Amino acid sequence: MHVQRRIERHQLPYYLKVFNRITDKPMGYIGNVSLDGLLLISQLPLLIGARFDMRLKIPGQNEPHFIDFSATCQWCREDVTPGYYDSGFALVAPPADYVEMVDALRHYFSFHPLAASA
Repeated sequence: MHVQRRIERHQLPYYLKVFNRITDKPMGYIGNVSLDGLLLISQLPLLIGARFDMRLKIPGQNEPHFIDFSATCQWCREDVTPGYYDSGFALVAPPADYVEMVDALRHYFSFHPLAASA
C-alpha cells in the first residue's frame, strides 16, 4: 500500500534559528512556538526574568525576512540532550509578523484530510 506523505520532512532548526537583535549573535533554535511565547533550545543557560530582544530570520527567495520581537525568560532547565538548555519565553506585545508566522506554522503542521476522489 502506497502512503502519500502530506507533510514533507524539513530540518526546522535550520529555518527557525533565533538571534539576539542587538548583537546579531545566534541564541538558539525554536523548539515550540505559540501566540503567547516560545521554547528556545540553546547551548547556554539563559537568565530567568531577563528581557531579550530577539530576531527570526525567515528564509526568502532573494533575502531573509526579519521578525523582531521582545520576550522575557520565564524558566530555564537543562535539556535531555547533554550540553543544551530549554528556556520558556513570554512574548512582550508580539508583532503582526510573529502572529502570522505562528498561524502559518500551525496550518503547515496540521493534518488535513485529503479530498475524496470521485
